[in-house]
Amino acid sequence: MANEFEDAVPTPKDASTVILVRDAASGIEIFLLQRVQGMAFAGGMTVFPGGGVDKSDATADVQWAGPSVEWWAERFSTDVARAKALVCAAVRETFEECGVLLAGPSADSVVADTSGYAAARVALENHELSFSDFLKKENLVLRTDLLRPWANWITPIAETRRYDTRFFVAAAPEGQVADGVTSEAAAVRWQSPQDALEHWRAGGSILLPPTWTQLTELSKYGSVAEILAAEPEIPIILPTLIRDETTFRIDFPNMDGYYADGPHPWAPKPAE
Repeated sequence: MANEFEDAVPTPKDASTVILVRDAASGIEIFLLQRVQGMAFAGGMTVFPGGGVDKSDATADVQWAGPSVEWWAERFSTDVARAKALVCAAVRETFEECGVLLAGPSADSVVADTSGYAAARVALENHELSFSDFLKKENLVLRTDLLRPWANWITPIAETRRYDTRFFVAAAPEGQVADGVTSEAAAVRWQSPQDALEHWRAGGSILLPPTWTQLTELSKYGSVAEILAAEPEIPIILPTLIRDETTFRIDFPNMDGYYADGPHPWAPKPAE
């Protein structure tokens, strides 16, 4: 029976999520995206830009600036091929979902305006163009040094759609405009971590445990420079689904406040 259960558990798909940060008068702000209702995964939830790794990410032939693939593999406790795919997916998904492109004409520059790549952005989202081919055509260098490794969460075993997600942080490049021109976004906004959490407590959004956790952690930082200088431990976090006649929730490390303070999709059900 144990083997049958194990066989039925979906293997998590690799995914990358990028937490875009910027300095503001009151501290840092984070770019958040509210997903369209009815989507197969996290519909209606407020999340950071990101998505699944494509096959083309693993084979991408790109000009690479920044830490080596081996460095990324060590930080995310994985192999070199997977690390490369995760980093490429992080940059690609950020461009597709909010128009921010962590690439430039050289190893020490970044594009100042991405509006000229609008058609390519749509083609990438529709899987009509590979990210590697896009960068080659525009002669752009992938700026992996603009990213920092941040966290690693895996969807609970009981879920039918499962992801092994690496979280990155990146400073929004000066001059570029993050937007919501994607089929997956119902709304987007920049908010401080504190305001985003207060918005959630007031019922204005629904946050998955990984999103809530990152916002809670980032609320401790006062500037983008502090975030980029941090070198957090990156344990693999696999939350546990707790389900019985009166309870349906996800348990995860440092969860105090999540169920008490705001709306969420796994509220404990009162006994009748």
